[in-house]
Amino acid sequence: MEEEKTQKLYLCGNAALKKKAFDLLVLDIRESSSFADYFIMCSGNSNRQVQAIASAIELDLKKEGIYPLGIEGFNEGTWILLDYDEVIIHVFYHPVRAFYELERLWEDAPKVAFPVGNGKEETPS
Repeated sequence: MEEEKTQKLYLCGNAALKKKAFDLLVLDIRESSSFADYFIMCSGNSNRQVQAIASAIELDLKKEGIYPLGIEGFNEGTWILLDYDEVIIHVFYHPVRAFYELERLWEDAPKVAFPVGNGKEETPS
């Protein structure tokens, strides 16, 4: 089960980065949440880029036979939430992310280093 979660994290993060998402953040919320284990947050520079990031995540996971429980906010493209059960992805248009400061609500959650590209880990700031 843990391997499946790690695979989802890797697929989601890499799909987002392929579409030039920035400020990628992975939070381990297992200790403070009963509805998920991990949050992934990232940003895009426009509504279209936010939609492209979310679409890339959905497509890459679909190729692996992993389907979302739900997707919210796609038409607006300012804050798209993709619910993959224990992994929840928030894709923001960057001014919206700055406005809501979702990371602040989860500031006590441990940050997870994310393996970028060829397996090198990028440590969160």
